[in-house]
Amino acid sequence: MRDIEKTIGKLVDKTKISIISSVDEDGYPNTKAMLKVRKREGIKYFYFSTNTSSIRVKQFLENPKACIYFYNHRFFKGVMLKGTMEVLQDKESKQSMWQIGDTMYYPKGKDDPDYSVLKFTALSGRYYSNFKSENFIVE
Repeated sequence: MRDIEKTIGKLVDKTKISIISSVDEDGYPNTKAMLKVRKREGIKYFYFSTNTSSIRVKQFLENPKACIYFYNHRFFKGVMLKGTMEVLQDKESKQSMWQIGDTMYYPKGKDDPDYSVLKFTALSGRYYSNFKSENFIVE
């Protein structure tokens, strides 16, 4: 891969469904499909919205180790990123991620106590394309 950030960023931006994984209380991975990333900063930081009451929030608060995966099913390309997930509940984070239509999930609006932001910080990754995989470190 010549330009990791550009290649991975392009794949992430075109992906409509994100896959996130947490670790449960028994140490097993738990994987879930999520809506598109709300915001990303390079390939280091990724932001998602979620319900505070979700099992995923509970798991990330107990163990921040996480994995996210993005794929292009048409061209059979994908990237897995390993890192940590923070649960943000401060007003500024919630307002910055808010989108029109979010009241469908969070009926009380931006201040809904059941609305949280997940912030993923990538440490490393593995990119798959053309029947080859390549590991990389995220800086």
